[in-house]
Amino acid sequence: MSFGQGGPQSQWDPWKPQSQQPWNSGDSGDTPDWAALAEASEARHKRRRLLFIGGGALATVAIAAAVAVAVVSANGSGRASDSPSELPTTADIPSATAAAPSFAPTSAPPPLDPKDFVSSVQKDKAPLGPDVLFPGTQLTMGSAVYRKGPTADTRTCGSAAQKTLPKVLADNGCTRLMRVTYTQGDTAVTVGVAVFDTEAQAAEAKKQADPKSIIRSLSGGGVKPFCTGAVCRSTTNSYGRYAYFTVAGFTNGKDVTEKTTEVFRAGDDLAEFTFRQIRQRGEAQASAAARVG
Repeated sequence: MSFGQGGPQSQWDPWKPQSQQPWNSGDSGDTPDWAALAEASEARHKRRRLLFIGGGALATVAIAAAVAVAVVSANGSGRASDSPSELPTTADIPSATAAAPSFAPTSAPPPLDPKDFVSSVQKDKAPLGPDVLFPGTQLTMGSAVYRKGPTADTRTCGSAAQKTLPKVLADNGCTRLMRVTYTQGDTAVTVGVAVFDTEAQAAEAKKQADPKSIIRSLSGGGVKPFCTGAVCRSTTNSYGRYAYFTVAGFTNGKDVTEKTTEVFRAGDDLAEFTFRQIRQRGEAQASAAARVG
């Protein structure tokens, strides 16, 4: 069958721009071959897809190569950088779930109370005497310097006290009474330290003492008698198993008044010094016990 002049029509190739279309360009009146057109369109789309896929693969390879070159360039010879700006690897980062450090339980004993060692005869075992509590030949309190005078020590507590004090000491079981006198100019102070077996006894003696419970002043060794007939000032206190008393006045026989502040200051200084000495006695024994323990 003839398809027109010039013999049979040549095969149309959609990729060749000069190829003849699958229909006659003349006025033959023939309709287009729609099946051939669909096959050609499908072939064209397949080729484009292959080109796109191939191009994407090539682009991926190019990007990976560029990243690899950048990593090698940043690290020099490929060795990890020692720069402090480098982030640590995950193996170097401590785990958030790491167990807290554990410590062995301690069994340290509670600190020893120094007062316990001067509150009962069972614990208060250190040497005791007037020269132990009041060492040296003088003492200084602030700007005041007091010269040490005579000392006395007796087991008959009432003999070193006067007025209502002997009965107070006896009723509460006083076992020993030590005295010492200090002077500054014509001012003199006698300190008396009464010793009991327990803190409760000393505290009760302090409670029972009244304004007439007075320690007997101690003179001699260059210290004139004082507070034997004149008005004097006295104090009473206790710490641990010790009760301590002061009597202060003038060695020239004058009465103590509210204006004679030097006598009040001297009595307060000696009372404070006595308290410190008794407390220091407890601290020394507590420290020694802690070292042994």
